[in-house]
Amino acid sequence: MPGASDRDGLPEGDLPAEDLAAENLAMLPAAVHAYLEHVRVQKRLADRTCALYALDMARLCTMARDAGQELLALQPAHIRRFVAQMHSRGRSPRGIALILSGWRSFFRWAAQQSLVPFNPVEGVRGPKAPKPLPKALGVDDAVQLAAFSNADADPWIEARDAAITELLYSCGLRVGELVGLDVAPGQDTQRQGRGWIDLQAADAHVQGKGGKRRTVPVGAAALQALQRWLALRETGLAGAAAQAAHHEPALFIGRRGERLGAQSVWARLRQRGQQAGLSAGVHPHVLRHSFASHMLQSSGDLRAVQELLGHASISTTQIYTRLDFQHLAQAYESAHPRARRQSGDGSDSGDGNGDSDEKGGLR
Repeated sequence: MPGASDRDGLPEGDLPAEDLAAENLAMLPAAVHAYLEHVRVQKRLADRTCALYALDMARLCTMARDAGQELLALQPAHIRRFVAQMHSRGRSPRGIALILSGWRSFFRWAAQQSLVPFNPVEGVRGPKAPKPLPKALGVDDAVQLAAFSNADADPWIEARDAAITELLYSCGLRVGELVGLDVAPGQDTQRQGRGWIDLQAADAHVQGKGGKRRTVPVGAAALQALQRWLALRETGLAGAAAQAAHHEPALFIGRRGERLGAQSVWARLRQRGQQAGLSAGVHPHVLRHSFASHMLQSSGDLRAVQELLGHASISTTQIYTRLDFQHLAQAYESAHPRARRQSGDGSDSGDGNGDSDEKGGLR
């Protein structure tokens, strides 16, 4: 079960003052104590998880008491009212969803114990949380990362990691698609759901979600990085590792000559982003988001970006239009003289020469 930071927006280990003031576990009904003992002993949940369950139940008991209702007599209408109250007091949709999950678990147990005829929380949903925008690098940061070269690194590692970075940003691949690439198509490549690189055609053939295959163009910089990597792929290893690499079809391999895993790619990209001096964290999906956002900014062709990303629905791709609009809005706010808010004396907060709007707002 998630920690308090998910529920209340507080640092890990802190609990909200309202809960600390209201909480009196000794006064909770016997049914709640029995349930908390059940999750502690039979489900063997961690102490912190049990404490969060207890806070959920203390909150529910307090709200039921304030509503003049017995805990075990609550109806769905009461739960919906409690959700509305928590939302109006500023609790986040994510926090409310977690609290509802705790209440739902209690009443599910209570129904199994024949303490209630049904679960009043079943079917009750909290307010929808806004979908977060994907995190993408700015164009300058993405170019800085792609152009970064670590002269002090092992040339074999450097060539591999540079090719990984270029290919992810050039093609917008998912990390699973990347590590599933083979050097060339073999008898088992498609049967086992893998992809491959066609250097002559400058294409990456990948198998994405739902077993759907697509072909993605590979940019010139990524092709050059791949050629440098392939020149060292086997020659940079020795002994058993070199033998393993010779028989391993994977495009990207580790020091033992075996296919590189997704976790290794995450770790290498995070380190490379730090070495390149980027303040934002870098991982494979950040590069996928950056690819999509920068493609959309340049071309404006949403359907083409959908095809390149392998999205089944255009609605999934449309989130990048919000990201693109956010970028445009920021550029407008920082550059356009009429975007600046007016100061208190009615003069424009820019160069002082602009015409003022009567209401002092944006036009």
